[in-house]
Amino acid sequence: MTHIVNASGRKYNKITSMGNSCFHCGLAVNNHNRIQANIDQSPQDFCCAGCASVCQTIHQSGLGAFYQQQTSSVLPAVELEYPLEFYDAPAFQQPFLEVADEGEKIITLISDTIHCAACVWLIERAIGSLEGVNWVRANLTDKRIRISWRDDEIQLSVIMQRLADLGYGAMPYEQNIAEAIANKANKSMLYKIGFAAFTMMNLLWISIAMYTGASDGKYHQYFQWLGFALATPTLFYSGLGFLTSAYNGIKNGLMNMDVPISIGALTTYFYSVYVLLGYSAKGEVYFDTVVNFIFVILIGRYLESSAKKSSLSASSSLQQLQPKVALVINNGEELITPISAIAVDDRVLIKPGERIPVDGRVIVGTSETDESLLSGESRSVSKQVNDEVFAGSVNGQGALEIQVTSTLKQSALGKIVSLVESTQHNKSSVVCSIDKIIPYFVGVTIFLATATFIYWYPDDFDLALLSATSVLIITCPCAFGLATPMSIAVASAAAVKEKMLIKNSDVLEVLDQVDWVVFDKTGTLTLGEFELTQIESDRSDLLQIMASIEKRSEHPLAKAIVANNTQAFLPVSEFNSIPGQGVQATVAQQQYKVGRLSFVLDDHPMDENLLRKSQAIEQQGASCIWCADQANILGFVALADQVKADAKSVISQLHALGKQVSILSGDSQTVTQQVAKSLGIRHVIAQALPEDKANYIKQLQQDGAQVLMVGDGVNDAPALVQANASMAIGSGSDVSVNHADVVLLKSTLSPILSMINLAKRTNQTIKQNIIFALMYNAFMVPLAMMAKVTPLFAAIVMPISSLVVIGNATRLRKKQNKLYKK
Repeated sequence: MTHIVNASGRKYNKITSMGNSCFHCGLAVNNHNRIQANIDQSPQDFCCAGCASVCQTIHQSGLGAFYQQQTSSVLPAVELEYPLEFYDAPAFQQPFLEVADEGEKIITLISDTIHCAACVWLIERAIGSLEGVNWVRANLTDKRIRISWRDDEIQLSVIMQRLADLGYGAMPYEQNIAEAIANKANKSMLYKIGFAAFTMMNLLWISIAMYTGASDGKYHQYFQWLGFALATPTLFYSGLGFLTSAYNGIKNGLMNMDVPISIGALTTYFYSVYVLLGYSAKGEVYFDTVVNFIFVILIGRYLESSAKKSSLSASSSLQQLQPKVALVINNGEELITPISAIAVDDRVLIKPGERIPVDGRVIVGTSETDESLLSGESRSVSKQVNDEVFAGSVNGQGALEIQVTSTLKQSALGKIVSLVESTQHNKSSVVCSIDKIIPYFVGVTIFLATATFIYWYPDDFDLALLSATSVLIITCPCAFGLATPMSIAVASAAAVKEKMLIKNSDVLEVLDQVDWVVFDKTGTLTLGEFELTQIESDRSDLLQIMASIEKRSEHPLAKAIVANNTQAFLPVSEFNSIPGQGVQATVAQQQYKVGRLSFVLDDHPMDENLLRKSQAIEQQGASCIWCADQANILGFVALADQVKADAKSVISQLHALGKQVSILSGDSQTVTQQVAKSLGIRHVIAQALPEDKANYIKQLQQDGAQVLMVGDGVNDAPALVQANASMAIGSGSDVSVNHADVVLLKSTLSPILSMINLAKRTNQTIKQNIIFALMYNAFMVPLAMMAKVTPLFAAIVMPISSLVVIGNATRLRKKQNKLYKK
């Protein structure tokens, strides 16, 4: 017996006795590679020291249940691509990190060694158990791992090393890597289809010969053996994916669709072998049937995969709009630099007509940019020094030199891509319910096939076998399983093209039931682009004081005050914002309040003449922002806003759809009522604090209403959360966007109608798909049980049913009804 010590210092025993398979990965163990280690105080055989090390790591972490979840072989420990210290370097992390809360980091990794549901289970539990990790989400479909962690408690290098120890070589996700993995799988599928096509064509010639007289000749058995020689590699090479998936499913008690397909293929194949070996005098071989339906099912799977890919390509198409390289100016030289290598504060040259690669601030030059990708507005936006530019927009006729303010993942385009991908990873409640039903569906399929075989067996064994096989193949839960997720995924992709980002897929179901729409006023029904129309005060420095304080606020009214200030900003301290009321701060050792009259009034004496002027201004639809110090009310500024051009049309169409509409604003009663009157809105709530807005929506819900809230500011966040469905104008504050179910990138209101219409069409499509799936099975299964359907016909019809569902869902990508398009 030989002792072996691996790189981690653990000692193993290499022995020379014979054995079966590796306890960890399932590969063959022989007298040349066997290593033995104690697992839970019992000696186990391994094929290498790496497998033994990984297995001990899993058990020592309390994750031994992995081996009950495991569905196929696992890999030994792998080496990381880069030295550990690279992963903790800010320069390495920066291009891949997503925007998160302070102290939190989020990264997406990709690993081509994720191969089954057990891998997902192990990764989520092993990494999720590390102290400092907030959450882990592994996805089997696209082999991505999203991880959130607190950088002050755990380093990325520790997470990467743990993944490597478990056998999962991961690296930060980049689109080209994902494409390489997808292309590899696609190529493998095409090889299998090609081989199956080759054997199928040859078997067709053999079948023709048999049916035209060779079945009674001296070459009869020769042709049967030739069929066996062609069918065997087809089943165990081209059909290996079905067999492996079925075995893994049965091993873990998970009945997937490949179980009945594999049972049907294997039963037909081994019965044909039984006949071939002479154990049945009257039976026929069905090697051609096995090959034919494997080929047809592979074609169906390939077409299904292609249809899914084309329907779910929204995030990929967005990523492709970002240049791969940019011209970075370094010491006066222009260097062609990959986007991933560009850092914050780098200087980048944007030539005329080029697409802007990163978010930045203009430091040299003037131009116009087309930001329609992000805003949905086709008009050009003028850019000069200190203006912001955004990744994905197109530069006009002038050259710009910009200073980078955010890199790939943190850019506006990166955030949109992240939102789209997150939506595609989330499952709606309907999808979760269907996922639970499908295993029982497959179980019923096997029961019906068994009953069919038992029924026909006394009459004809061959007929019983083929009929049972037809039942196994034709009964398809795939169409049923795709009915909802495919429709939601296509709808999400269609919404992206209309500049609408769906963050919560459940909103599609809820929007179709909404009967009450509540709007915020400022920035939602109005443009939020205020013009200073009047200053009423005895103080010449009123605007300077107010602008100095409001500079720290993000409210549209505050931005308008700041933009109209022509004097130097004063130092400000002790700034405090009271949502729905105003702000207060200290300027030159004097405390000031800026905001609504009730907020600044306190016990100060009120100038009646000043009050009458403000009331007259508000009657005209303008807003008055007051300012007071500790002793007196200093005056107010009047700011006029304009109602959005399509607001009245949208409100009218909502009324025509039978929906009640409310306006919910923190502005004064007079101003809010004026806007409501111009738009034909009867329900008006003014001077509402954030909690008042949430309580109003709660009251509507208690009265039985399904409420949609549309807002754009910090004050709207509680109401957005309370509502059954919520939308945020993308140009609004990040707080409201974070709490909304749908983010509207356009500043207009017509996308609200588009979204409601899309939700209605999506729910109709889901119902159509589910009805079709049920009718398909209700019609085809009895035919198969009545021996009216052959296995080959079943193999043709089964993937067609899935393609019909996918095709019906794909119709959602078509342009929506013109009534809802603006």
